[in-house]
Amino acid sequence: METTTNQLSDRINNLATSATLAMAAKARELKAEGKDIIGLSLGEPDFNTPDFIKDAAIQAVNDNYNSYSPVDGYVELKDAIITKFKRDNNLIYDRTQIVVSTGAKQSLYNIAQVCLNPGDEVILPCPYWVSYADIIQLAEGVPVEVQTSLDTDFKMTPEQLEAAITPKTKMLWYSSPCNPSGSIYSEAELRALADVLQKYPEIIVVSDEIYEHINYVGDHASMAQFEDMFDRTVTVNGVAKAFAMTGWRIGYIGAPSYIARACNKIQGQVTSGANCIAQRAVITALEAPVSKIQFMVDEFKERRKLILGLLSDIPGFECNEPEGAFYVFPNVSYYLGKTLNGTEIKNASDFALFLLEEANVATVTGEAFGNPNCIRISYAASKEQIIEAMSRIKKAVS
Repeated sequence: METTTNQLSDRINNLATSATLAMAAKARELKAEGKDIIGLSLGEPDFNTPDFIKDAAIQAVNDNYNSYSPVDGYVELKDAIITKFKRDNNLIYDRTQIVVSTGAKQSLYNIAQVCLNPGDEVILPCPYWVSYADIIQLAEGVPVEVQTSLDTDFKMTPEQLEAAITPKTKMLWYSSPCNPSGSIYSEAELRALADVLQKYPEIIVVSDEIYEHINYVGDHASMAQFEDMFDRTVTVNGVAKAFAMTGWRIGYIGAPSYIARACNKIQGQVTSGANCIAQRAVITALEAPVSKIQFMVDEFKERRKLILGLLSDIPGFECNEPEGAFYVFPNVSYYLGKTLNGTEIKNASDFALFLLEEANVATVTGEAFGNPNCIRISYAASKEQIIEAMSRIKKAVS
């Protein structure tokens, strides 16, 4: 006899399944049935991890790195992270402020668990990365969505931030470059948000910078670079995207010491230290000059140009030009309320499902990112796949 969900906790029953992972699973299912699915749903570079990083991992195996690692990361890795923060972001952290985790997703989960009490509000500029709201709700916090639009390049204005703040506001979470919109907050834009936050010294900022190096406009700005924000900002980063190391599962934070200590404490009860071999490889990755991964960024930039050109030929797809990451986030509200090939399209989820079933192309609904009028399309795929996928979508919607 199968037990019912009422044997499970309310916590898990109320938790949404990750929309990106659900779409990827559905695409895999259809592939297994023999359908030719093009997967543009996952945020995963299609490059192999660079050889110099793989060699470091092999060396670590041969050097017999096989014991438990320190909960917050090897000292040598923490030092490499400190050097990286100084070199790339002009941020000065010490070892007590660094915690290495099993992916940046765990870093975010740790932060929510150690900072949020029931009812604490967290401001999320929409669109936001798919797991933010659920991670916040698991910590019994309350996500407060701030809607942005194509007109502002999907960026929150200082006026919107001010309007969203209440006596219950505890945190602001955002990513720059943004997953899913590809938007980047400039130094001036971050400074304008910081000026608002100066009136509310108790609000903690989480700046997710995992796409930092996949940037097509030049300078990357961090909220923590402002002296008056450093002590209340947690900078989250990792190696998954820029180094094509998604499965290696290493993320890290630079944070005020009291938050870092708390993250170390919770991690010690949940997973302990991250994978020892992956950590040794990441030391090599972070110590290398950023120019070593420029070939991937250059290729993503070409694909961005390609996909934007192809999308501009499809009626009803309205795009901004993403400045970073490897996604486009077209507004598809033109199709909502219409019937396509006998399928009624009520919302972006219906539209994403329609594209999967009719065009054999996997995308992700914008609803998962807090924006019900858009879908996310990853261009971390080969040019041939991008061309074929856009051709199929164009055919399906015409």
